[in-house]
Amino acid sequence: MSYGMLLFIALLYIGITVYLGWLGYQHTKSSKDYMIAGGEVHPYLMAMGYGSTFISTSAIVGFGGAAAVYGMSLLWLTAFNIICGVFIAFVILGTRTRSMGAILNVQTFPEMLGVRFRSKFIRTFSAIVLTVSMPLYAAAVMIGGARFMEQALQVNYTAALLIVAFIVGAYVMAGGMKGVLYTSAFQGTLMLLAMFLLMVLTYVKLGGITAAHQALTSLADKVPASLVEQGHMGWTAMPETGSILWLYVITTLVMGVGVGVLAQPQLAVRYLTVKSNKDLYRALAPGGVFILMMTGVGFTVGALSNVFFNDKFGKISLLMAIDPATNAPNIDKIIPLFITEAMPSWLGYLFLLTLLAAAMSTLSGQIHAIATSVSYDLFKSSRGDKGQLKLARYGTLFGFLVTLLISFILPGNIIAIATAIFFGLCAASFLPMYVSGLFWKRATVPGVTWGMVVGTVVYVFDMLFMHTKEATIFKVSQLILGKDTIAGFPWNVIDPLVIALPASIIVTLVVSLVTKPMEQSHIDKCFGFQSLRNQETTNTLNR
Repeated sequence: MSYGMLLFIALLYIGITVYLGWLGYQHTKSSKDYMIAGGEVHPYLMAMGYGSTFISTSAIVGFGGAAAVYGMSLLWLTAFNIICGVFIAFVILGTRTRSMGAILNVQTFPEMLGVRFRSKFIRTFSAIVLTVSMPLYAAAVMIGGARFMEQALQVNYTAALLIVAFIVGAYVMAGGMKGVLYTSAFQGTLMLLAMFLLMVLTYVKLGGITAAHQALTSLADKVPASLVEQGHMGWTAMPETGSILWLYVITTLVMGVGVGVLAQPQLAVRYLTVKSNKDLYRALAPGGVFILMMTGVGFTVGALSNVFFNDKFGKISLLMAIDPATNAPNIDKIIPLFITEAMPSWLGYLFLLTLLAAAMSTLSGQIHAIATSVSYDLFKSSRGDKGQLKLARYGTLFGFLVTLLISFILPGNIIAIATAIFFGLCAASFLPMYVSGLFWKRATVPGVTWGMVVGTVVYVFDMLFMHTKEATIFKVSQLILGKDTIAGFPWNVIDPLVIALPASIIVTLVVSLVTKPMEQSHIDKCFGFQSLRNQETTNTLNR
């Protein structure tokens, strides 16, 4: 490895990132600039900012590693990500969010929900859920970037974590949303280029598309017996319907993340950064292509890594990624190892920057969301706009430190699991309330309040006491009850979202229908009818 060349490329990348962060700082003059970039962002910047915040090292490293274990079945997640995460998100939720956000003059996701329902509790509870859960997801992203740096550069894992965290924390603290979007557009473009090259070179390495997939299919007899017992039927086939792996792949990885993206606060706020709904439509194409390349290529290459490792070392990917510290497989190491072993060194350099870009772009959006929730929704400054801007930067420091601390605590094999937890919790807590606020005029404050609380409580309880994947990590059930989980099959495998989201929806609907509707004048204002009626009255008087 040419460390001189790698150092030059890394310094060039960091230099560009720092410059764009500084540019964001120069253009950040108010709290509105810091929160939503002034609300006049170009569609391409918005699409790249949205996509690179959505897709991170958790998708490329964590879920790519998961695809190396579970196979092409994860491509269903790519389909869900494009349908839900781009088309439904932009065309249905995004346009209404942008319009309502402009009418209500709001700058954060919790603020929009709180103002829409005239409830300080809703705003505060939403901000608390976001502030408590987001660092877990951010830590997973930080771990993904650090793991690849550790593998590619052979540097200490702790040092890698500190490097990633420091760079991101610095430019988010300085440039706010503008710094986030400027750097994310650059990083997203770099990610697109690298993933395209990775796809092409992987197929070239394995003898072409047809040969690669046929070789992967023929490896079905290499599946470990423990996975076969759980329903694994090969890397090009879906797990056996109803099996442990089928329930995990479908309910946790596909549904949990594919549906959970619709209620991501750090993504929803992106809709407020553009000046018209037409700009959201213009962002559809680059946003869709970006998600397709990031997840589709990542999951495909992850599965195909089994062919390369089997041909070269006689082992499947899972058995190549043994962690010396635990002497157990760590799927978070599979993609970094594949890049190091299978790809030319120059792509390894480029991919190192790509994963750093993926980590930094997502982390910047996450830490920005934590900062605005803490500084704006929970502890709003009474010292005017300049005081609010200063407080927001303190909030960024808080998010940065908490995320870094969690990164040191979390165990291995955590990236995909932590991502699914955050996505699922957001869907259970926010999605019924978010959709009701945007489209259902009959939704009431008690209805959405109880729906949000019930969704959150049910999800957290299921995660800590029933679902085996998380219960065995957090060990709350073991500590209190003396056993890993209180549920048997299939409830210990079905993702908490499958139970918590319907519970949240039902409670929101039922309680709203039996409680007093909100004032019509407020509903008219939220849905843009009040200004229309005022204009009609003015026209009548003029006539």
